[in-house]
Amino acid sequence: MGLCFPCPGESAPPTPDPEEKRAKLAEAAERRQKEAASRGILDVQSVEEKRKKKEKIEKQIATSGPPPAGGLRWTVS
Repeated sequence: MGLCFPCPGESAPPTPDPEEKRAKLAEAAERRQKEAASRGILDVQSVEEKRKKKEKIEKQIATSGPPPAGGLRWTVS
């Protein structure tokens, strides 16, 4: 009994630097996100490439502005 406090001659374990602790937590969170994103996916690289390609196309559409007036028209004969 009486094991709740360190002995008088011992010092408490050093606390990590706040910046170091923040970096480790961020790294762990990123690792968890990657693991969760790849769960159930057999070819992660292929999925990432498709996602990047889709984002690139969406960005091109967004930067090109609205389509010009007078696009294709369907005529009924």
